Amino acid sequence: MAASSSVVPVVATAAVVPVLSSSADFSNLREIKKQLLLIAGLTRERGLLHSSKWSAELAFSLPALPLSELQPPPPVTEEDAQDMDAYTLAKAYFDVKEYDRAAHFLHGCNSKKAYFLYMYSRYLSGEKKKDDETVDSLGPLEKGQVKNEALRELRVELSKKHQARELDGFGLYLYGVVLRKLDLVKEAIDVFVEATHVLPLHWGAWLELCNLITDKEMLKFLSLPDTWMKEFFLAHIYTELQLIEEALQKYQNLIDVGFSKSSYIVSQIAVAYHNIRDIDKALSIFNELRKQDPYRIENMDTFSNLLYVRSMKSELSYLAHNLCEIDKYRVETCCVIGNYYSLRSQHEKAALYFQRALKLNPRYLGAWTLMGHEYMEMKNTSAAIQAYRRAHQLRPNDSRMLVALGECYEKLNQLVEAKKCYWRAYAVGDVEKMALVKLAKLHEQLTESEQAAQCYIKYIQDIYSCGEIVEHLEESTAFRYLAQYYFKCKLWDEASTCAQKCCAFNDTREEGKALLRQILQLRNQGETPSTEMPAPFFLPASLSANNTPTRRVSPLNLSSVTP
Repeated sequence: MAASSSVVPVVATAAVVPVLSSSADFSNLREIKKQLLLIAGLTRERGLLHSSKWSAELAFSLPALPLSELQPPPPVTEEDAQDMDAYTLAKAYFDVKEYDRAAHFLHGCNSKKAYFLYMYSRYLSGEKKKDDETVDSLGPLEKGQVKNEALRELRVELSKKHQARELDGFGLYLYGVVLRKLDLVKEAIDVFVEATHVLPLHWGAWLELCNLITDKEMLKFLSLPDTWMKEFFLAHIYTELQLIEEALQKYQNLIDVGFSKSSYIVSQIAVAYHNIRDIDKALSIFNELRKQDPYRIENMDTFSNLLYVRSMKSELSYLAHNLCEIDKYRVETCCVIGNYYSLRSQHEKAALYFQRALKLNPRYLGAWTLMGHEYMEMKNTSAAIQAYRRAHQLRPNDSRMLVALGECYEKLNQLVEAKKCYWRAYAVGDVEKMALVKLAKLHEQLTESEQAAQCYIKYIQDIYSCGEIVEHLEESTAFRYLAQYYFKCKLWDEASTCAQKCCAFNDTREEGKALLRQILQLRNQGETPSTEMPAPFFLPASLSANNTPTRRVSPLNLSSVTP
């Protein structure tokens, strides 16, 4: 990974210099607001509209600045002045998506701002042509394989500038995007890290970095700048990596230091609770967010997932109609409508809307997942596998994708492949604590009793050690199997412990009692425990006590969040 020693100094216009004072200190929120307003303007001038929107929204959540503290626009350099006419004309063309025209008039400009817009126009022109070629003729599966023809030329030119140390923070960001699009992941990560050092307030570079970091180990090796923006990055990537406890703590800290009115933070918290299946909490936060920001579309597909799970048809119908009125050609809107049709069991229509979402953005993970679910409902297992594989490529360490893929293979009776998926899901950190149970049942089906017992024991150990109070529907299944397994092994103590646990569940209570009577009878007859068939693992000592797991993730304090 890139080290801080590789970071180039800013060879830059005066416009970029104020941005570099982004320390890790949150004590001066007025200074942070000034920085956010400045970067919102700089990104807007370069056509980086999503980064500009993010910065503006965050700035809006902080108290207004008095007139005396409002900053004038950054001073114009000599190079900026020389390129002003060409830049102004090209930016007008850029804003109406005439990218080739914009690039034509910017060719030969020397200022950093004009050069970035020139290269970015060429990049977006290639993206637009790629999309135009495929939007009608190919489906979403093929579309993801079509490449932007401009990428290789852009890489060559930006690489030369990079080697000559002539790229500012925005240029580094674009170079990283080009590398990422060419699947040069390691090089892209290095360049994005460099971009965060040179221009730490540009959210786009941090977000691109989030999309490339696939596990906590990769995160450890990143040499990131010590800036308050790093806290937003860590909170975001912890959410992406399903490290929800750490993510919620980070967001709580950001709320405590003064960002309680940020709709972005509130929505991220709602997503985090969705990811740990705290449906009531997530629904409550999303409903408050809708009151605060009724025209917001970001993350509304996640909100619709929650409404779907709760079978809230009227609320989901209202959300779908509302988003259609706001913007029916957004990916999130298509997913919400797809969920609405799915809840009504109109699975063909649902799949059609998820396909529309993927035509708009073939890298949209949620749409691939939901489309896979619809194909499963339609008994089209092969198509579901294709969709889940795409989702797995986008997020290789998401255990839910792997479990879904394993279920598909099970339906096709490809049990070896299914076992691999379930084991991989467990190895990457099983979010829903179901992979081991599914793996154990496969071993049962294949009469691999010792392997099945190992999986059930590990499952029991994991749910007791994590300390979360959640309903584990398969806990009784695991204890039932283990009680019978140890009984067959003539390991009376272990069998008795598991049988006693069975008595705590309605569906296994009678079996547990019957097994305890059998064990007592055999012991009274002098039947000795077996020494020939040892247990694969010893059960945790805590299982013999009447211990109750305690919740690990503490609830977030949202009392200071103003809707």
